[in-house]
Amino acid sequence: MADEKRTLRMFLQAQRDSVLAIVDGLGAEHLRTSLVPSGWSPLSMVEHLGHAERHWFQQIVTGAAGPLPWPDGRPPSTPAVFEFYRAQCRRSDEILLATPLTAPPRERHPGPLGEEITDLRGVVLHMIEETARHAGHLDVVRELMDGRTGLGPR
Repeated sequence: MADEKRTLRMFLQAQRDSVLAIVDGLGAEHLRTSLVPSGWSPLSMVEHLGHAERHWFQQIVTGAAGPLPWPDGRPPSTPAVFEFYRAQCRRSDEILLATPLTAPPRERHPGPLGEEITDLRGVVLHMIEETARHAGHLDVVRELMDGRTGLGPR
């Protein structure tokens, strides 16, 4: 079980590293620019991934999520978004290390996905998929912004 947990964490961390590598070097204007009809920007995608980490590992797995660092509704600063993402990933890793992969979630995600995810293993697999999918989105947007490609971790 320890080997499986280590492997799952390694794949999740690789996707997290890809997200950060892809947006590394973008200026403030590019970070907040949307190139897609849905309106997300690279910075808002990093924030979304922080919320996903918080939701799945804290709210769903443990049943309680810590407070958000910007509760007043104001848009967070760029450094605050990156720190939020990194802090949520650290907290997720703590939960992953302390919880058996077979542990059932304390809360249920709404909808069909909540019915499919029955243990921590399912949460980790979902977060690998979620992070990888959005890393791909970021990769395409980065190429459209400045032509850079192949920006995953080295």
